Amino acid sequence: MSGILKRKFEEVDGSSPCSSVRESDDDISSSESADSGDSVNPSTSNHFTPSSILKREKRKRTKNVHFNCVTVYYFTRRQGFTSVPSQGGSTLGMSTRHNSVRQYTLGEFAMEQERLHREMLREHLREEKLNSLKLKMTKNGTVESEEANTLTLDDISDDDIDLDNTEVDEYFFLQPLPTKKRRALLRASGVKKIDVEEKHELRAIRLSREDCGCDCRVFCDPETCTCSLAGIKCQMILHTKVIEISTVKQHI
Repeated sequence: MSGILKRKFEEVDGSSPCSSVRESDDDISSSESADSGDSVNPSTSNHFTPSSILKREKRKRTKNVHFNCVTVYYFTRRQGFTSVPSQGGSTLGMSTRHNSVRQYTLGEFAMEQERLHREMLREHLREEKLNSLKLKMTKNGTVESEEANTLTLDDISDDDIDLDNTEVDEYFFLQPLPTKKRRALLRASGVKKIDVEEKHELRAIRLSREDCGCDCRVFCDPETCTCSLAGIKCQMILHTKVIEISTVKQHI
């Protein structure tokens, strides 16, 4: 009986279920560790970059102004009646409606402006040369010279002026014109009759600008004060108020 039990125990020990379970557990743990290793260290051949879930900032569009052409409206010259020159009359103006229109590209307009400025500069340098020659012949106006009186701009050639060494961009083109020059420009533009009345009106305006205020001294007489008669507070009254205020401040 004991021999039979001993044999059964050896059979059970040789084929112990615990050993089989342990071996199976080792197989499972090794396979899990292999799987976990693959998940932690993925293969470089199957590299994947996940897309960001953050909201991307929208690019701000810059708004720029672009020009592609220049439209020029041309007006005929007329007598102005709008400005007050420092001397004389015959002011320069333009007609109420343009007589022609022309379009330029930006490059063409820049070239046209340079050409016009160069022509204006040439004309100005010729006039300066003419005046210097006249002063030289008359010894600064002290001596009469018939030759100087007969000189005109046609007698001054481009060889007499130094246009190449003068910067066109640095030249100021809005030059004041004398009365004689303004009248010549008006006649060249087709103005046959120049209104002489404008000359007298401009003289009156210039004289009125020289006299400012009234002639009151020490006190103001409203019956003779030009300021009071025109409905304007007299400067002497204002001056007296300022003196009174300063006196009160001194006493305080």
